[in-house]
Amino acid sequence: MAGKHSRTRIFSSPAGIVATAALGVALAVGGTVGAVQLTSGSDQSGQTALDLTPTTAASSLTPSSPSVSPSVSASPSVTASPSATRSQQAASRSKDRTASPKPKPTVKKTTAAAKVLESGSCGASFYSDGQLTANGESFNPGALTAAHKTLPFNTKVRVTNPANGKSVTVRINDRGPFIDGRCLDLSRAAFATIASVDVGALTVRYEILG
Repeated sequence: MAGKHSRTRIFSSPAGIVATAALGVALAVGGTVGAVQLTSGSDQSGQTALDLTPTTAASSLTPSSPSVSPSVSASPSVTASPSATRSQQAASRSKDRTASPKPKPTVKKTTAAAKVLESGSCGASFYSDGQLTANGESFNPGALTAAHKTLPFNTKVRVTNPANGKSVTVRINDRGPFIDGRCLDLSRAAFATIASVDVGALTVRYEILG
């Protein structure tokens, strides 16, 4: 709806005219059209009349229709995930399962006990000097060897000290001893295994091993 009214103001100074003009500009910016009429009266010196006739257009009072908001696009449809399909079981699964073989226990190899061919008792001594043995080897007082009068070379003989139960197995590689009552002459290392070398000689039990 359009409205129209008039208002007449009288200003008595140029400053009032400037203020009135600024007001008119402000009204024009706000959408109101004003007509400013400046009149000077002949009967009143130094006074100026201003006629403000604001005109409001009908369209200016009508609020502008809001802009149409952009339509909301529909959310993309959710695609159902493909259902999992089970592959056919292999033919081998339908068969009876074979039990895995159990590991066999490890059998420890046991060395068969040496066979005793002959045994007896006699005197034994030791020696530590010598260059060559009767079978041609270099004598080694630290090796477990012994001398016997008649046993074949490389025969194994187990010698035991009955006083303390200690025993040692020696290999025959030399001849001796040539003293009555003694049948074995041990190397120094072999004698020290069953008795103190300070004893010098003692009665032992011997076993000829096959």
